[in-house]
Amino acid sequence: MNRTLFTAAAALAAACIGVQAAGAAQGSGDPITVTRAGSVPSAKGAVPNNFSGSVRVDMLHTPKEPWRTSAAYVTFEPGARTVWHTHPVGQTLVVTAGSGLVQRFGAPVETIRSGDVVWIPAGVKHWHGAAPSTGMTHIAITESLNGKAVDWLEPVSEAQYAQ
Repeated sequence: MNRTLFTAAAALAAACIGVQAAGAAQGSGDPITVTRAGSVPSAKGAVPNNFSGSVRVDMLHTPKEPWRTSAAYVTFEPGARTVWHTHPVGQTLVVTAGSGLVQRFGAPVETIRSGDVVWIPAGVKHWHGAAPSTGMTHIAITESLNGKAVDWLEPVSEAQYAQ
């Protein structure tokens, strides 16, 4: 297993283990569920409410009570990005391919690359997406609070993106 996939698998496993420890009893008798590759259709990112540019979202895990963590592959074409947003419990991004950008409001833009893991704390206004000339895919691991995982805000301007 290559380093990127190992890192992604470890981050996803850690997120799911943390949720199980917080809410689900061990040995509950629930069956193990295998979701087969290609069995869940891809979705286009909601433009302009949530994204700018071409974005594809492939859900890996949607939480079922008492779990609160979701995970998705999010693929950004060059120049595509999220709008400014926050998460009530925070978010982990595991970059699996390409090169991208992430920015906390008021801080410099940072370059992120395949193999990088980004932690965004709860309530931090930020955006992330592809570099101007290179696509980027990350696994987004997000926990919800009271049924809400994200607060979408205003679009990232071209001037903010170009910083």
